[in-house]
Amino acid sequence: MIYPKIPLAQTVLQLCRAKNITEVVISPGSRNAPLTIGFTHDEFFNCYSIIDERCAAFFAMGMAQWTRRPAALVCTSGSALLNYYPAVCEAFYSDIPLVVISADRPADKIDIGDGQTIRQQNVFANHILYSANLREGDKAYNEEQVQKAIHTAVTGKGPVHINVPFEEPLYEVVETPEAPAVIWESKPEKKEADKDSMDTFVKRWNQARRKMVLVGVNHPGDIPGKYLDMLADDPSVIVFTETTSNLFHSKFFPGIDKIVAPVEKIEEELQKLQPELLLTFGGMIVSKKIKAFLRKYTPEWHYHIDTKKAYDTFFGLTHHFLSSPAHFFSEVAPGLEKGESDYQSYWQDARVRREEKHDSYLKTIPFSDFKVYDRVFRAIPEEQLVHFSNSATIRYSQLFAMRPGWQVYCNRGTSGIDGSTSTAIGASVAGKVPATFITGDLSFFYDSNALWNKHIRKDFRIILINNGGGGIFRILPGHKNTPNFDTYFETIHGLTAEHLCKMYGIDYVTADDENSLKDRLTGFYAASDRPKLLEVFTPRTINDGVLIDYFKHLTDDFSE
Repeated sequence: MIYPKIPLAQTVLQLCRAKNITEVVISPGSRNAPLTIGFTHDEFFNCYSIIDERCAAFFAMGMAQWTRRPAALVCTSGSALLNYYPAVCEAFYSDIPLVVISADRPADKIDIGDGQTIRQQNVFANHILYSANLREGDKAYNEEQVQKAIHTAVTGKGPVHINVPFEEPLYEVVETPEAPAVIWESKPEKKEADKDSMDTFVKRWNQARRKMVLVGVNHPGDIPGKYLDMLADDPSVIVFTETTSNLFHSKFFPGIDKIVAPVEKIEEELQKLQPELLLTFGGMIVSKKIKAFLRKYTPEWHYHIDTKKAYDTFFGLTHHFLSSPAHFFSEVAPGLEKGESDYQSYWQDARVRREEKHDSYLKTIPFSDFKVYDRVFRAIPEEQLVHFSNSATIRYSQLFAMRPGWQVYCNRGTSGIDGSTSTAIGASVAGKVPATFITGDLSFFYDSNALWNKHIRKDFRIILINNGGGGIFRILPGHKNTPNFDTYFETIHGLTAEHLCKMYGIDYVTADDENSLKDRLTGFYAASDRPKLLEVFTPRTINDGVLIDYFKHLTDDFSE
């Protein structure tokens, strides 16, 4: 086995190995050569070469999102590091452990006119959990800093940055490393049970007759079924879940907007929906309608459960339980009582009517984005990793029920369209599972370098819904069908994925009506020697009308 000759590179490698960081995504460069040599010559590490640093960062983030363990990123000096920033921000807001390792020039070579040199120290200051700026020749300090950074990524569930200065020569190797790094054991902090607050919560829960549980981004299988049954069987509780909640129960409400939208302007109905107590857990909430509702019809008490943080999303946070939901429910469940209430039954009846309206509407509409999502969701196999891009894609998904066998993800930390494809590919590689990535055209073309990746699994499937522009802007308020709108908001284009697929070795098929879509989906999930992409072309100018009329159709309950 060979090792980089530079002692500082040996230190970083030894500590990554000692702290069980196995997944390492490397972008090519010269200044990071000592690290690249070390990682790629050690069979302990699974190394992935991805040229575009922005794609590499989202790929690594997808791996960490799936495994829930830190993945490492390695890049050269200069602007290469800045291309990690979008993924660093997403990891910061989505609580995903990511270890960014950047090669740098020594301090005396910064700002003297050397090429490929920027001020790399603390470059992610506003969106990082810890920055370790290593020093040449200071072994004890460097060992402490690297371990502190990795420990922070694990316990803090977020990104950290290790900046490593190297002086030339960079490519020299040795067969025997210098003295091994001193490893210190990191012990998790013990948190005292918040017993008084839990007792208060139990008391308020039992006295409330309208309790709403709202779940954001949540990992599959995190909460034992007995606690889900406990919530579902309480007549005074309604449980709102989102596409990314990964929670399933016949009595839960997976279509939040279908419940809220029809009553947005009906005061009497909104008051019936207003909870006395709100319990939230999970990450970011997609639905703007539920956020607007809870900000106006604020519950008397709002409790949030999370091991790390609590956002005051609805401007009325009562208390943050620093706990996992599973542990929290195990503590409070013995004291919780079912409430006598018609809260759940009233809204269950409403949900049934909304579903009937939903189904009847689908039978009347022309081929459009809305109809495509319905057909696609019916075709995806039961056991799948399903990744959504942002913007209209994740919002359309909110209107349809997810299958219990799916594991659903989306980059909701910053809700950007950048990096969605790369993240989905990374997650599928780490999970070693078949995956479906559903995306809109702007998000797909924005991250098209994601396909410049030799690690894509053969069973990876992309469904690209191409409506010729940023369709979500046609739904949002604004003046449509003007040259200014077409150019600067909707950004109309004539691009297709055909030549990208040909260049990157991906099987390509298209559909442009309901019959061709049904036909293409029939064999889309059959085993193949290459990944597949299905590009579905929908009419740009009718999609917004179909969606707007959908919500009007749901509202007919109150006008008939």
